[in-house]
Amino acid sequence: MGVTLACVLLFALLMQWLKPGDNVIRIINQLIKLGSIFAGVYVTVGRGGENGLLLGAGVGLCYMLLGVLLYALLSGQQLPFTAYLSDIAMGVAGGGIAGAIVAGMRRR
Repeated sequence: MGVTLACVLLFALLMQWLKPGDNVIRIINQLIKLGSIFAGVYVTVGRGGENGLLLGAGVGLCYMLLGVLLYALLSGQQLPFTAYLSDIAMGVAGGGIAGAIVAGMRRR
């Protein structure tokens, strides 16, 4: 979550100068989520760790569930169920892939 907060704050500052369009904001938002999941998976699994795919998927699931809940509570908006489901699926898939990559890294 710390990675997300730092990236969002930095992006908010950059938005003042760059004034990106809605599509760019959506893409950056997804990249921030995936980068944060990767950072969480890296810390959780560790280089060459065991069960990287499963742990990574779990980290992605927890991250996205927390993000979806916080968004729903703080924004007061109700998105369609499919939007929430697609975010959660992206987190699980991204976390699993990150976990497999991190677990496959060799320790030095």
